[in-house]
Amino acid sequence: MSSDGRKPKPLADEMLRSRSLTEQALSRLWRDRLSLVAIAVILILTLASIAAPLITGALGVDPNTTDASESKFLPVFSEGHILGTDNLGRDHLARLLYAGQVSLFIGFMSAFLSLVVGVTLGIITGYFGGVIDDLVNWIITTLNSIPALVLLIVISAVFQPDANSLILVIVLLTWPSTSRLVRGETFSIRSREYIVSAQAVGASNFRIMLMHILPNVFSLTIVTLARNIGNVILIESALSYLGLGVQPPTATWGNMLSKSRDFLAQPHLVIFPGTLITVVVLCLYIIGDGLRDAFDPTAVD
Repeated sequence: MSSDGRKPKPLADEMLRSRSLTEQALSRLWRDRLSLVAIAVILILTLASIAAPLITGALGVDPNTTDASESKFLPVFSEGHILGTDNLGRDHLARLLYAGQVSLFIGFMSAFLSLVVGVTLGIITGYFGGVIDDLVNWIITTLNSIPALVLLIVISAVFQPDANSLILVIVLLTWPSTSRLVRGETFSIRSREYIVSAQAVGASNFRIMLMHILPNVFSLTIVTLARNIGNVILIESALSYLGLGVQPPTATWGNMLSKSRDFLAQPHLVIFPGTLITVVVLCLYIIGDGLRDAFDPTAVD
């Protein structure tokens, strides 16, 4: 009892006034300048790729228009071709922008779908266990017993996939790693007091998984998503470099880099797509590390 006769506020009230974990994570991320720069770079490249029709229209160039008389232009800010042309006289900047649409679409969509499948199965198997857990683990073990890159190469060589089918193949081979991470985290969460309390008051299994478990694996999934996008872009680039990815005339950064091998006398054909792949993947890894540090519950502000 204080001198004025009022009871001191309990510790719970002080905790309620403290910032939530999400607010703390965002605050840490905001102070991480390197991660903010990486996010800005990814946003700029993504927006530039989305706006490719507007940019190329303003410059008066087209990614598919060929002109043999201009096939030797180097990136010296020549008239009408800021980054030069390729061996067929197609504007290199226009092709990089449109290739970015495909490469980033494959990266983001594959990683997102892989995350959805992996998180869903990870939560279900971790929460229920039993036969469902055994079945999914058998599927994961079977897929992991086959080298993913070898299987990708075989499928790509047989079917020569376009962007959409390549996404499905990559999702098929990448969801197990996410599922295992989420499954392990769900195992540790399902026995905690707030889960037991929710079960005691009659909450459905679906509500518990959606409202109580999913938010608690969010930090793990968002970090995984950032890293998986970079990994998928590298996979697509590797397949394209081997001639097994998305086939021309559809441009990706990977197949642009692959085709440039035959024209090393024009180094800009190698430098620009290679640099974009490197910068995007590096930025995504930096973002993943930044998110991991930001959502670390043991971090001290």
